[in-house]
Amino acid sequence: MTSAFPIPLNALRAIEIVARRGALAPAAEELGVTIGAVSQHLRRAEERLGMELFERTPAGLRALPALKAVLPQLTSGFASLQDGLAGLKGTDEGVLNLTVGSVFASRWLIWRINKFTVLHPDVEVRLNVTSAMLDLSRPDLDCGIRFGHGTWTGNNSELIGGTAYQPVCAPPVAKRLKSPANLADVPVIQDETTMLSWDAWRAEVGLDPTIKLTGPTYSDASLAVDAAISEQGVLMAADMMSADAVSDGRLVRPFEHPVEGPQGYWLVVAKGRRESRKLRAFREWLKVEVPASARGYVNQSRG
Repeated sequence: MTSAFPIPLNALRAIEIVARRGALAPAAEELGVTIGAVSQHLRRAEERLGMELFERTPAGLRALPALKAVLPQLTSGFASLQDGLAGLKGTDEGVLNLTVGSVFASRWLIWRINKFTVLHPDVEVRLNVTSAMLDLSRPDLDCGIRFGHGTWTGNNSELIGGTAYQPVCAPPVAKRLKSPANLADVPVIQDETTMLSWDAWRAEVGLDPTIKLTGPTYSDASLAVDAAISEQGVLMAADMMSADAVSDGRLVRPFEHPVEGPQGYWLVVAKGRRESRKLRAFREWLKVEVPASARGYVNQSRG
């Protein structure tokens, strides 16, 4: 009798991870084996199937068309297995594992997450705060909140907000800014991680593109916000992330001229992942809380 799985499940999982990530190391880490063992999984699978699954390139392993065509089914299948196992363990609905970036965590979520736990006391929220693009199909992650265009391979994304942005600064710095042209006379904080475009904002307000904007540089977005609060200069920031500091007077928006960018904050879930009750509750809470915070209810969330 022919086996329904001519390839062992561990090997099939290795194939799925390598096809998504383009490298052996992520599969080795997740499966708890060596890179050599993953390579053996791939070689033996290709032998059993009688076909090559990957193109070996200097940039890594690329899934060939046949594998690429069935990859969504493989990813969805493993996500379903993970959900089923979580349900068997009885922990599926009690813990929401969420990965977020440091700015979203420190400038928005941490001040409001208690509202969610009050509404849903049976759900414990566990945050994985990192700038790394974690694999959301992992069994220890339910979802993520990411800033970008919303196009992440193998995931479904839903925009929650954060598309509007504009310069912010501390009140003493704002006194020196009568018009956008005065930005040439004050430090402009450079955030090396930002996706927000000064060029787009300058074009919107008619600021001469040849005017050079210079100031201190930070490689951590949360520190760049702290630098603006501590009067080090002007920072380009998403309105959603600066709302609390503007509400309590630590920051001001000197020109009150936001622009809409192509990026925003997205709730991201691996394709094929079952929408659990806890995830649905979190999604619905975000739909209410994000617009509320934009209307200036931030002080209530701190109290």
